[in-house]
Amino acid sequence: MVYFVKYFSIALIVSNFNLIYSDDVNIRYEPTWSSLDRRPLPSWYDEAKVGIFIHWGVYTVPSMGSEWFWINWKNKNEKYVKFMEKNYKSDFSYQEFARDFNAELFNATQWALLFRDAGAKYVVLVSKHHDGYCLWPSPQSFGWNSMDVGPKLDIIREVSSAIRQHTDLRFGIYYSLFEWFNRLYLNDKLHLFMRQDYVDNKMIPEQMYLVKTYQPEIIWSDGDWEAPVKYWKSQEFLAWLYNDSPVRDTVVVNDRWGIGTSCHHGGFHNCADRYNPQTLLKHKWENCFTFDKTSWGQRFDIKLSDFLTMEEIISQIVTTVSCNGNVLINVAPTKYGTILPIFEERLREMGKWLKINGEAIYGSKPWHQQNDTLTANVWYTTKSDPRSNNVTFSVNIYAIVLEYPYKTNSININPWNVFVKHPLASYVNYKGLKEELGTKIKSITLLGLQNTTIEWTLNYSSLTINFPDKRHIDHEGLKYAWTFKIATELSDF
Repeated sequence: MVYFVKYFSIALIVSNFNLIYSDDVNIRYEPTWSSLDRRPLPSWYDEAKVGIFIHWGVYTVPSMGSEWFWINWKNKNEKYVKFMEKNYKSDFSYQEFARDFNAELFNATQWALLFRDAGAKYVVLVSKHHDGYCLWPSPQSFGWNSMDVGPKLDIIREVSSAIRQHTDLRFGIYYSLFEWFNRLYLNDKLHLFMRQDYVDNKMIPEQMYLVKTYQPEIIWSDGDWEAPVKYWKSQEFLAWLYNDSPVRDTVVVNDRWGIGTSCHHGGFHNCADRYNPQTLLKHKWENCFTFDKTSWGQRFDIKLSDFLTMEEIISQIVTTVSCNGNVLINVAPTKYGTILPIFEERLREMGKWLKINGEAIYGSKPWHQQNDTLTANVWYTTKSDPRSNNVTFSVNIYAIVLEYPYKTNSININPWNVFVKHPLASYVNYKGLKEELGTKIKSITLLGLQNTTIEWTLNYSSLTINFPDKRHIDHEGLKYAWTFKIATELSDF
C-alpha cells in the first residue's frame, strides 16, 4: 500500500498536467464559450514559461508618466498638463509626436538576440496600443501607422522576421480592441454599442490581416473592458482563429475579450496586470509584469528605485512557475529603438540565472505543494525523469531557495508534506513513509555545482540540506536564488 500511495500521488500530479495541456486535433469550434473553452492549450506554451513583452510606440516620444500619456493629458491630469505647457506650444497635438518617433537606432536582430540570451522562449510585441497607432502599414489606420509617419518601417515585419531568422523563440502580438479617440468607436459607444461600425470596419479587418500576414502564435488581447463580448465579436474571431487561420494548431490567446471574460474565458488566464496569486491555479495563467514598477512604456521621469531588483525579478519567475503560471516580462525601448542599459542588464542577468537554473523552470510542472511549510521562501517544481521504466518511477523535485540561509548555511524542508493529507494516506504510517522515501532519494545536487557533493539527512519531519561553502558558490556566480535537484526513485509499485 505504501508503494501504491507513493506512486499514485506523484504520477497523478505529473501526468494530469500533461493531459490538460495536450494538443487536440480534428475538432471544429463553435463561436460559444462552452465550445471555445474546451480547446486544449497548445503544449509549447506551458513548456516555454518565460516570455518578453515589448511596449513601443508614439508615447515614447514625450517619454513621461506612462504609455497612457495621451489620455492623461486630455483628462487634464495636472502632471501631464504642466509638462506640455513647459515643453511644447499651446496648440501642440499628440499626433505631432509621431514625427519624432523615428527609431533611427532600431536593430531588430539585436533585440532578438538579446531576448534569446535573456532566456525567453516567446516574444509579444504591442502592435497597437489604446492610442491607435499601428506598428504595421494598416489600411484602416491611414496616416497613423509606422509606415506612413514616424520610422517609415513595418515594425512588426522587422521584429517577427528577426526573431524567426535568428532564434527559436515564438512570436506573438498584443492588440488593443478599443482606441481612446477613434471616431467610429466613440460613435458606437454613444449608441450603447448597439452599432458595430468600428468593429466591422476597423478592428476585425486589422485582426484578420495581422494573423494572415504575420502568423503570430500568441494573440494578446486588451482594451476590451468597456464593451460586451457580443460587440467585439470575440467568439466569432476566436472560432475562425482556432478552425481556419494559418496558426490554428499552435496559436494561444489570453482572456481579455469583453466585459466579464477576464479570468473566465479564452486561452490562458491573465486576470490582471502583474497578477501573481502565489497559489496553485488549475487553469494555465500568465503573470505579465514590468521591470519599471509603474509604467509599461519607456519614460525618463524614473528613478533607480522604480526598477525591480534582480532578486525581485527571479522571485516573480519562481513563484509564478511553481503555481502553474508563465511570466511575460515587459521591456520598454526608447523612441530611438534602443533598449536602455538597465533593461539590458536585467535581461542578461536573468539569462545567466536561467542558464543555470532553467532545468527547474522550462518544461516543469507544479509539485503537489508549491512552497515549503517549514522554511519560508522555498518553492517547488518537478519533472518526471525520462529514464523511468516499468520497474522504477523517477521524479526530480526542484527546491528553489529565494533567500540564502547565511546563519546556518542549510535548509530544513518537507517536500512530501502533502502525502499525509492525501485521502489514501490514512493507510500509511507517516514515519514509515518518510523513512522509505529517504531510502529512495538517489541524489541531491545544487544546479550550477553538479560535481560538488551535497550533504543531506532525512529526519522524521524534515529533509536537511547543507549548502556548499559560500565562497565556492560565489566563485561560480550562483546568486539571486539557488536550486537543489532532489532525484527520487520509487520502485516495486
